[in-house]
Amino acid sequence: MDIVVEAMQASDWEGVRATYLEGVATGNATFETDAPSWEEWDSKHLGDCRLVAKHGGQVVGWAALTPVSSRCVYAGVAEVSIYVAKAVQRQGIGRALLRELVKESERAGLWTLQSGTFPENEASIALHKSCGFREVGRRERIGRLNGVWRDVVLMERRSKVVGIL
Repeated sequence: MDIVVEAMQASDWEGVRATYLEGVATGNATFETDAPSWEEWDSKHLGDCRLVAKHGGQVVGWAALTPVSSRCVYAGVAEVSIYVAKAVQRQGIGRALLRELVKESERAGLWTLQSGTFPENEASIALHKSCGFREVGRRERIGRLNGVWRDVVLMERRSKVVGIL
């Protein structure tokens, strides 16, 4: 499959939103139950480190980073969001996006990427591990989705080029 990974533009939002909603529908991608507006999404994510994967000009996946805190000591730490359209999963798109996101994050001066994933989302956990993330813990019954308590596996990746002595 011919995939192009490029910087996300506001004009990509409808494709990004559609892919996000597919993830929401699985019940294993996020605690969210709907997609936000572009304005809300845009205000919460870092301005750089936003990527889309396109096939035939159509968005088939995306990845972006959210700051974990407004405190200056955490300026180099961000949380990963990554979604791939159901029709093209398990074809290397997630890996291409996450590898490029890691590169972009290091260019932006970030030293730690973190991810919180439902343990049932084994494909996402395997993807993160394949890109240098390690499991650092598990938050048990941290939140409810549709009335069901859910655990979250915590993963992180420390840069080998940013934030080292």
